[in-house]
Amino acid sequence: MRKLLRLCPLLLAVALLFGAGPAFAGKRVALVIANSAYQHAPSLTNPVNDGSVMARTLKEAGFDIVDSRHDLTAQETRRVLREFADGTRDADIAVVYYAGHGIEVEGSNYLIPVDAKLERDTDVFDEALSLDRVLVAVEPAKQLRLVILDACRDNPFGKTMKRTVASRGIGRGLAQVEPTSSNTLIAYSAKAGFTAQDGDGANSPFTVALSKHLTTPGLDVRRAFGFVRDDVLKSTGNKQEPFVYGSLGGEDVPLVPVKVTAAAAAATANPQADIRRDYELALQVGNRPAWEAFLAQHSDGFYASLAKLQLEKIGAEQAHAAATEKAKQAEAERDRLAALGAQKDTQAKAAADAKAAEQVQLAAQKAKEQAQQQAAAAEQQRVNLAAAAPSAAPASTASPAGTNVASLTPATAPADLSRSVQTELGRVGCFSGAPDGNWTTSAQRSLSQFNRYAGTKLDVKVASTDALDTVKSKQSRVCPLVCEHGFKADGDKCTKIVCRDGFAINDDNECEKQRAAKSAKPATAKPATAKRDDGDERPARQRRQAGGEAAGAAGGFGGAAGIAAAAGTSRRSSGGQLFCNNSGCRAVNRGCHLEYRGGGGPGNDANAEVCN
Repeated sequence: MRKLLRLCPLLLAVALLFGAGPAFAGKRVALVIANSAYQHAPSLTNPVNDGSVMARTLKEAGFDIVDSRHDLTAQETRRVLREFADGTRDADIAVVYYAGHGIEVEGSNYLIPVDAKLERDTDVFDEALSLDRVLVAVEPAKQLRLVILDACRDNPFGKTMKRTVASRGIGRGLAQVEPTSSNTLIAYSAKAGFTAQDGDGANSPFTVALSKHLTTPGLDVRRAFGFVRDDVLKSTGNKQEPFVYGSLGGEDVPLVPVKVTAAAAAATANPQADIRRDYELALQVGNRPAWEAFLAQHSDGFYASLAKLQLEKIGAEQAHAAATEKAKQAEAERDRLAALGAQKDTQAKAAADAKAAEQVQLAAQKAKEQAQQQAAAAEQQRVNLAAAAPSAAPASTASPAGTNVASLTPATAPADLSRSVQTELGRVGCFSGAPDGNWTTSAQRSLSQFNRYAGTKLDVKVASTDALDTVKSKQSRVCPLVCEHGFKADGDKCTKIVCRDGFAINDDNECEKQRAAKSAKPATAKPATAKRDDGDERPARQRRQAGGEAAGAAGGFGGAAGIAAAAGTSRRSSGGQLFCNNSGCRAVNRGCHLEYRGGGGPGNDANAEVCN
């Protein structure tokens, strides 16, 4: 009884935040419509095949009703939807899957029956079925209303359709939609405004992924669509991204419930399983009160150590925010006093305060990044451990409260994963170090550079299986090859430039004929050119222009375009070099020079300006 009373505060908080627990499906009904044989447009190959796969998948998942139809006219579609709506009145879960052509007109979406002609834009109101009509059919379901549309293909009607009003918009793909009913999800095979692929096989990539993940027992439908998204992005080379509109509550809503076995019941009774569940709930909330409530009930052990790292991360983030605000205030006060012409000692004190506040801000920034990396690394280790041995619970008594991050779990699995990601990044030209398994700042910068040139948004803080799979999918170099002065790119390698006798490498990285030494002129005479120690007697303006062009090329700012930009602006530069980033280009300050630092991505420029 005492133990129950001790757990009550945490359980009550969890119940208020997330509800009593995962919801399990009662009666489940589904309608599958697949249109391929269009009478006034080219036939589609895959929809009927896709419909067969989905109907079989839902039947095998134990749905009470699965009504599968194909090649329906407008009248037949209306009748089928009306009959299906009758079956959803006592259902907990209702699913409609549609494969075929769809169209967006004036921001509204329509499913196109096989007998539609759509000679003019207004015909869509008479000959097609609006998405709202489909939503009405699933409206009576109590727990989940799910509509899945594999209808984002290129629409042949839009090319021949006459416009009755010039301003009436006919979109590409389907338009974004926001369901007005609760517990309603609408899944598109491609994000709004984009088209989907039919694929090279008998089924579309979207349907293949759906049949693999959607009916996994116990898997929340939102996580299932997350796995579907990952699979489709991977199979289409990041060209097609499925998207889900709508929202559900805090409970898990699986399409297929988990059958409770004796082993599962024993696992539920395991205290470690209870602690893990409390930890995962606190992780979903993610704020300080949630972690403090967790630690109040589980003050030591494996999960307590992870929770303390999460608290340290939150504290570091809050300290950084406060330091940033204080630095802004100190800087504003310094500028205000300078504008008012205050006494020098007053201005000096304000400047010192601003400098000190800036140093505190930088230290807080570093502490925040370190705490975030530690928490992320520990969480990644926990996930890897659970995936490697889901039935094995970590020893709660083996980890003291002040344990090191590296001792939380065996370090071999994360190190192997990091080493594999580093190896693949090196293969595509984004990582030049040794693949040692240490996920350092250099490795993070390399993955950030990969994101920049591959157009991906991978998390660079930790090495992940998603990052490994994405980098592996690239068959050739991704990051551009940058060679030092005196070397040139030769395939995937930098080779030394060798000039024939009488020629030397100039600032443009080209072989230039050396000029004969000229006799010295009287001291009173003004030299025609400024001679440098390296023997280059070209006028200083030409050397500065050449240096600016070389800087544009070495900085990786678009090859010939970078050289052209440098040539056009280097005349105003003190040293001939240009510093470029996402904001534009400017001349390097006098007494400064550029150093290549690698990297890339937002806030991580390839070159840095270094001043003496």
